[in-house]
Amino acid sequence: MIRFACACLTAGLSCGVALAADAPTLGQTLDGRWSNEERDIVPLIEAMPAAKFDFAPTNGEFKGVRTFAQQAKHMSTVVYLVSAGILGQKPPVDTGKADAGPDSVRTKEQVVEYVKGAFALAHKALLSLTEKNEMDMIPSPLGSGKQARISAAVFILYHSYNHYGQMVVYARMNGIVPPATQQGR
Repeated sequence: MIRFACACLTAGLSCGVALAADAPTLGQTLDGRWSNEERDIVPLIEAMPAAKFDFAPTNGEFKGVRTFAQQAKHMSTVVYLVSAGILGQKPPVDTGKADAGPDSVRTKEQVVEYVKGAFALAHKALLSLTEKNEMDMIPSPLGSGKQARISAAVFILYHSYNHYGQMVVYARMNGIVPPATQQGR
């Protein structure tokens, strides 16, 4: 009986070690979440008709809010800036003034391309995170001071979903059901 218990314990420990070796890295875990956001956000932007990219609600508390295209550009600009900050480099594209995005990005096709480029850079930035560098202090990409790399990474995730939520409202106000909703997610 003792031999059986020892054999089970040894087998269990071996399995536990094997499972731990297959655990995703910090960067892979965050990038997995980012992939989920990409599957929601990019198709929503692609689903909005080009003629509605300049739509912004005007009644009630919506007065003065960004248009649909401005929401997408702002979100992507922040992703570019923060991702570049995590990587310790300059953004690979013109991000315009402040956080509004470049004036040259105007058409639906240009906005979609800009958004996809931001997602690609964020994948690279998130996958660069490790247990060794997650707490390294980097210059704040959106202000003064410094912040931990992990803080910047988490900001990308929640800031983007904040704007996704706003874009969902705009889409629904124009009769567009978000693709993620159609897929049952």
